Amino acid sequence: MDDAARPSGRGGPERLPGALNPNPDDLLVLLAVSRSGRFTTAAESLGLNHTTVSRRIAALEAALGGRVLARTPGGWQLTERGGDAVRAAEEVESALRALSHDPSGPTRLSGVVRLSATDGFSAYIAAPAIAGLQQRHPQLSAEIVTVTRRAQQHRSGLDIEVVVGEPQVHRAESHLLGEYALGMYASRSYLDAHGAPATAEELVARPLVYFIDSILQVDDLDAPRRLVPGMRDGISSTNVFVHVEATRAGAGIGFLPCYMADRHPDLVRLLPAQYDERLPYWMVVRSESLRQPAVAAVADALRERTRAMAPALAGGGADGGSGAGPGGGSGAGS
Repeated sequence: MDDAARPSGRGGPERLPGALNPNPDDLLVLLAVSRSGRFTTAAESLGLNHTTVSRRIAALEAALGGRVLARTPGGWQLTERGGDAVRAAEEVESALRALSHDPSGPTRLSGVVRLSATDGFSAYIAAPAIAGLQQRHPQLSAEIVTVTRRAQQHRSGLDIEVVVGEPQVHRAESHLLGEYALGMYASRSYLDAHGAPATAEELVARPLVYFIDSILQVDDLDAPRRLVPGMRDGISSTNVFVHVEATRAGAGIGFLPCYMADRHPDLVRLLPAQYDERLPYWMVVRSESLRQPAVAAVADALRERTRAMAPALAGGGADGGSGAGPGGGSGAGS
């Protein structure tokens, strides 16, 4: 049975005092579904099958006298009644955790935290931040989906999203993590062969390495169309690592995140006074997810790592310096 075939709970009036109490096991099943948005994922995490999860949810809805989940394009979302039930489930989970935890020992984080972020953020901020957390909490695991898109209104299956540009979301919290700079870069070999553009007019005559304009989903990343509208496309890709490597290979002028480009001494930043775009990273997380210790710890680790990288994100270079042209030392999903 798939999610769409889940038996719906019977609606009806509020349960009166003395009505059937919800089974704590059913509450924990709802908690797992609320965190993943999918019955199949919840079933895997609980060691159950999909049919059992569906039956438990139906039993919980019968006990509570109404629906606890509503189907959305992105998966199952909590109803108001479901939100109340999940808060009770979290108390059950917390009590069970306290019984198995040695109060004299350190807090141990465990479980799977699922997040999505852009390519560059995933590689240079999220992965190192989580790896550092895992050194102290080896039972913690994470799944990172790399994607460049707007924040999802229905973030089924995700605990945390990191997006470029301020998100417009409901039933979730958004937090500004920091800003990063993008600039125009070329390889030293490309400049040796074609010369360094000294003006914006000369730069516009070169091919651009950047995103595929027709499928770019993030308005904030459309800066080249505003800054250099006449620049023709050279190599375009949905992946920022392709942008970096294509620029290093001499495909043209890359509009690159400085904290990625400045790691490569063969790349030179061009006309930094004219091309210095600043974009924000925002973190979006559901309130119920933040109540999980593991998710809260990962969110804090992302904040700390972003703050630590602030000079590089601002275009200060991998070593804290910056270059401005062919003679300098260095000079987006991003």
